[in-house]
Order: sequence, then structure tokens, then C-alpha cells
Amino acid sequence: MGWERLFDRGFILDGDDRMKDRLFLSGIGIVSFLVLLTVGFILVGRQAQIRGDYEVSASPALNAVLNGTSAILLTVGYLFIRRRKVGAHKTCMLMAFGTSSLFLVSYLIYHYKVGSIPFPGQGGIRPVYFALLISHIILAAVIVPLALTTIYRAWNEQFDKHMLIARRTLPIWLYVSVTGVVVYWMLYWLYPQP
Repeated sequence: MGWERLFDRGFILDGDDRMKDRLFLSGIGIVSFLVLLTVGFILVGRQAQIRGDYEVSASPALNAVLNGTSAILLTVGYLFIRRRKVGAHKTCMLMAFGTSSLFLVSYLIYHYKVGSIPFPGQGGIRPVYFALLISHIILAAVIVPLALTTIYRAWNEQFDKHMLIARRTLPIWLYVSVTGVVVYWMLYWLYPQP
């Protein structure tokens, strides 16, 4: 019911469409909750345990590349739709979603193996880093249901609803992708671990 109110404002759907929307939006809510639960468990609820000979040292750089690629694809996809190139827009946005999904898998594997990495920077840079990190984490949690709902609306040719939610989704998704790269740079390049 909450999803319906948030995303169906003022739009009329017939009974079958409304039921299908409820089903898919409920599924999106469940998937989003499970993603957040998994991330929370891995980052907060357990100690890191390296099992076997898994090499994960390249994962932070890979994650930054995936975030940066997602940001580029989102920007190019936006430019395509502004020029009414719907097919190219769709391709870029689905690739951005795929890239962000790969990022999430890589991120979870990395942090499952090594846990959280403390920020070694001191002084005035510390509040800047944590402001970026905290806003990145909060908006990353928000982007999961937003991105899934935006894609669902386009996939089902509910373009009025798609455009309405996409106007909110795009800037948040871009912010999350770009700040992911900035956090990586600050943690691994500006203040590298000893």
C-alpha cells in the first residue's frame, strides 16, 4: 500500500494492472529489504573471515571502476533520452543497472572477506570523508527500490510514471555512483592503508 501511494499518485490503473503493480512493487520492497539486510549483516553483524586463498585486493579498484562506469552510463543514457533516442537510452540504463548490480556483488564479496576498512585520515578531512560516506550509504539504500521501480515502470510502458520517478532516481543514482568513486579515492589513494 505504501509503495502504491508513493509511486501511483494521480494515475488510474485497471484492476489487473493495479494487482500486477502491487505484486511487483511488493517484490521490489522485499528484494530491497533483503539487500539492506545482507549489507548490514556483512558490514556490522559479523567479523571478517578470510576462507581459502581468495585474492580480493583488487576489489576496491574494481568497485570504483564499476561505480564510475555506472555514472558515465547514467549520464549518457540521460543525454540519449533528451535527444529522444529511446533505444540507446534503454541500453545505457540497463547497462548502468547491470554495472551497479556487479558492483553490489563485488562489494559484498570484498567486505565479507575483509570487513570494514577504517579511514586513517585525521583533522579536517575526517568530517568531510564521513559526511560523504554516510550520505553515500543512506542514498545507496534508497536507490535500490528507486532504480528497480524506475526500470519496472519503463519495462511495463508506464512512461508517465517512469518519467516521474526517474526525475528523482537519476540524481540520487548519479550521486551514489560518483561518491562511491570519491570515497574509494579518499580511502585508498589520498590516505592509503599502511
